[in-house]
Amino acid sequence: MSNTHKPVPVTVAYGDGIGPEIMDATLRIIEAAGAALEKEVIEIGEKVYLSGNTAGIAPSAWDSLRRTKVFLKAPITTPQGGGFKSLNVTTRKMLGLYANVRPCVSYAPYVDTKHPVMDVVIVRENEEDLYAGIEHQQTPEVVQCLKLITRPGTEKIIRYAFEYAKAYGRKKVTCFSKDNIMKQTDGLFHKVFDEVALEYPDIINEHWIVDIGAAKLADTPEAFDVIVMPNLYGDILSDVAAQIAGSVGLAGSCNIGEEVSMFEAIHGSAPRRAGQNLANPSGLLLGAVMMLVHIGQADVAEKVHNAWLCALEDGIHTYDIFKEGVSSEKVGTREFADAVIARLGKMPQKLKPVSYVQAQGRGIQVKLKPAPAVTMETVGVDVFLHHEDRNADNLGNPLKGLDIANLELTMITNRGVKVWPNGMPETFCTDHWRCRYKHPEGKAISYNDILEISQKLHAAGYKIIKTENLCNIDGQAAYSAGQGA
Repeated sequence: MSNTHKPVPVTVAYGDGIGPEIMDATLRIIEAAGAALEKEVIEIGEKVYLSGNTAGIAPSAWDSLRRTKVFLKAPITTPQGGGFKSLNVTTRKMLGLYANVRPCVSYAPYVDTKHPVMDVVIVRENEEDLYAGIEHQQTPEVVQCLKLITRPGTEKIIRYAFEYAKAYGRKKVTCFSKDNIMKQTDGLFHKVFDEVALEYPDIINEHWIVDIGAAKLADTPEAFDVIVMPNLYGDILSDVAAQIAGSVGLAGSCNIGEEVSMFEAIHGSAPRRAGQNLANPSGLLLGAVMMLVHIGQADVAEKVHNAWLCALEDGIHTYDIFKEGVSSEKVGTREFADAVIARLGKMPQKLKPVSYVQAQGRGIQVKLKPAPAVTMETVGVDVFLHHEDRNADNLGNPLKGLDIANLELTMITNRGVKVWPNGMPETFCTDHWRCRYKHPEGKAISYNDILEISQKLHAAGYKIIKTENLCNIDGQAAYSAGQGA
């Protein structure tokens, strides 16, 4: 066919395990459909790891990604042990790929599912939350992982979800969070969602607590359209959604950044299946379809996706979805690609055809509003101590005698539960204590006050782990109380 598109530079990585086979199949299909690409091939993954590069990607590969700004990536193998880093996490963070987008669609009756009308898109925040990876062992018994939720990071992902819904003709955006427990972190995520939703009056918005929302998603996914959520929940529930739609192996995804974007399958490299012409290339192919929309070749994306649906409809299936009585032919990776190519230009008759021509993937521009001005004052400090005596009174009563003029001990918690004063003897305690100091009249304090109480505690022989300032923002407490406080 004649190609009306100007070639677009794309960085391609063939990956490990089944990666080279499914990448070859994917590229054959999309190029047969008219994709206009200038490919730069890079080496990533196991071979790079084992050469001594713990990141799994060479500096020259970063140069290619900066040039092309588009990354089509096959699955890779990360060697066990040896301090090797997750290449996916490294790539997402280093390149600012803030939005992970996973369409989860059922293809009944050709792919087994209990949810034949499921069509959900998970939009997952990709850089923050517990995946910031900031962890410390603070005492012999206690380790900590910091959950970081930022206003600009949250606003970016939520605006992207609404803009995606607008571009792709979606009707509703749902937010999942756990702000009934994590009132500051998930509370901020929910608050920003409500603020941004007001700017999209034509799109329905709703919020679910993540546990009951996850249960509803697993039971009645047709109740949802686009779901946006913080990183950890999105990581878990996007796999759940893909699996209940029919198969994780059929799901593609994209990771969108302000400069660079990455497109891939969500499954792994399956080294046991490598080199056998068995692997299903559908996940990577649908990731490539998302890439084509992103680079402005939506007509090619539409042709590829509809031909793929025709192949499914005709029962041309790889081993992983082959089912007697439904499938007509079990094929290998290469043969499946041939079947899709043979159907280019055709439209499915039973499955719903896709249309991408109106979707402007690259046109989804997220612009942050200026952060609102706030007043912020420090009104106290939480001092965390390592103390091996498990009796809270044996800690609290002596500490009370160390109060200074502008700070008094008001509470001690252990694992977030108030244990002094007036704690309960049944509460289990470990060796990690949070001691809350505040001004006796609720006034602002200075950093010198924090230094003074810290020096006094140190001089008395207490082991300080860290301190956290307690702040009021616009007159409201911006910190958690202890459970039972």
